[in-house]
Amino acid sequence: MAENDPRQWMWSEAIDMLAKAERLRRQMFQPIAVPARRASWEPPVDLLETERELVIIAALPGVSEEDLSLAIDGACLVIAGERTLPRELRTALIHRLELPQGYFERRVALPAGRYDQIRHRAENGCLVVTLRKLA
Repeated sequence: MAENDPRQWMWSEAIDMLAKAERLRRQMFQPIAVPARRASWEPPVDLLETERELVIIAALPGVSEEDLSLAIDGACLVIAGERTLPRELRTALIHRLELPQGYFERRVALPAGRYDQIRHRAENGCLVVTLRKLA
């Protein structure tokens, strides 16, 4: 598709607006009783369900597995950790800095059910988490 094709830029803008709306929804509908957490950013995630398991894919480029924490907290999977600044940032002239840095935390609401065996692996800049569904 050509760069000037309205279908291309309209689709891109629609996806951006949906992502912004989802972030706002999460911020607006958090219970007030939740204690203030430290400042953080939230990685985007996909949540997929098969017959036997849930698969959560979080976009975490540049985050090592040693810097991750995974836990089930009630009906949520909590993905937390730290994305550290690259060494080059200390001496580089910055032209653009879009990838978030620092502490991150994402609480992913899980579908109703019981889960165990949290397994994870890094794949193509993403964290892939698998939870086994219990009968």
